[in-house]
Amino acid sequence: MKKAMQTGARVASLLVLLVCVCFPAFAQAAAAAPKHLPASAVSSGDTSWMLTSSLLVLLMTVPGLALFYAGLVRSKNVLSVMMQSFVASGLITVQWVVFGYSLGFGPDVAGKGLIGDLSWSFLHNVSAYYPEGATASASYAATIPHQVYCMFQLMFAIITPALISGAIVERMKFSAYLVFMFLWATFIYDPLAHWVWGHNGWLNTATALDFAGGSVVHMSSGFSALTLAIILGRRKRSEGGEELRPHNLPFTMIGAALLWVGWFGFNAGSACSAGQLATSAFVATHVATATAAFTWMLWDWAVYKKPTALGFSSGAVAGLVGITPACGFVTPMGGLMIGVIVASVCFFTIRLKNLFHADDALDVFGVHGMGGLTGCICTGLFATVSINSAYHNGLFNGGSFAVSILPQLKDAGATILLAVIGTIILAKITSLICGGLRANDEEEEMGLDVTDHGEAGYSIDGGGTGFAAAFATAE
Repeated sequence: MKKAMQTGARVASLLVLLVCVCFPAFAQAAAAAPKHLPASAVSSGDTSWMLTSSLLVLLMTVPGLALFYAGLVRSKNVLSVMMQSFVASGLITVQWVVFGYSLGFGPDVAGKGLIGDLSWSFLHNVSAYYPEGATASASYAATIPHQVYCMFQLMFAIITPALISGAIVERMKFSAYLVFMFLWATFIYDPLAHWVWGHNGWLNTATALDFAGGSVVHMSSGFSALTLAIILGRRKRSEGGEELRPHNLPFTMIGAALLWVGWFGFNAGSACSAGQLATSAFVATHVATATAAFTWMLWDWAVYKKPTALGFSSGAVAGLVGITPACGFVTPMGGLMIGVIVASVCFFTIRLKNLFHADDALDVFGVHGMGGLTGCICTGLFATVSINSAYHNGLFNGGSFAVSILPQLKDAGATILLAVIGTIILAKITSLICGGLRANDEEEEMGLDVTDHGEAGYSIDGGGTGFAAAFATAE
């Protein structure tokens, strides 16, 4: 109890320090509120679509990702894994409102394209309409209220660090997970979002194409997940040689279905309007996802002699990841080709994962890291101005290497470097704050449901395992 109180005090001190840093900027900006666009510029249709898309993206995390991951772990850790997804919706929302949105999408600092300033901290200047001049960036849409766009991007910020949890399940302390997730969102996700989507972000101005988050969401979380899994080490098996096998594949399939449905908000919503571009992104997303799921199942059938439910579900997620950066730039046939390619790349990456000597428990790197990287490169191959005339053709549609591929390589390289180096540094800081990252051997043996949360996911005897009973067992 004393140790938990000390950790809580450290976390609270960190939060107070960050708020104190942000508050002067908020107070200074309050003196000069910007002019706003007229209410007549707002489209009720676009606003309705973006509100719906925001809900769909939140559905991806809770309950989609929570169920998908929970089914893949042992029963004694089902609640702890679900909590790792659910808690992101609380912690990251607070971080986003206080300063995260301002860092990611606020006015650029010194025109360098590296980070936003703090003038939008506490959502100051983030009102019903956009500040004058903000619409100069393609990332903003003047036909929807500014707060709608802020909330839409918040849902991306919630799911991204939650994705990392799949690599560290069953062994990372909950307190350490909270601190790491907060730091990761602040020092990796927010800057990267500004680079790619922010006004004058340096990758944005370099014409790197990432329609809905191939690098910002998937590559960043996937490569960070692999790095953190290596730092933590492998899960420990019980003395009886307990298998590290999924305990509830129906959970995982339901989670995959919710991810598939929610992803239409993720990708088609990134058009920021209810029009032709959203429609194109919607169609490309579904075609790529269905193709990837079917392709993965065929690979399972050929290699393991069985068409597995887990393989189909994994293929669907890989397809969703791969089409994410490309969906606003490619035709349905481009989506089909991306589905085949990304499913094949991710399938064989997972087969080779032991080469990394890392226990990436739920294949976050294999699906999200490599899927995001594959999608990033494929965007540069299959993009066409017939879908999005605001950008350029991909290499396979007449574009040059310098224009079509080089910006994608810059995007991928910058994302991987920031994710890997940043994760190493933030893991060390987290370890110092929390007295280590990992639960001890006894806690891992009992399961983190009981040791971290004082609860149990299942009642073996039918009599219920409430907080008191589970906590007593932990003691």
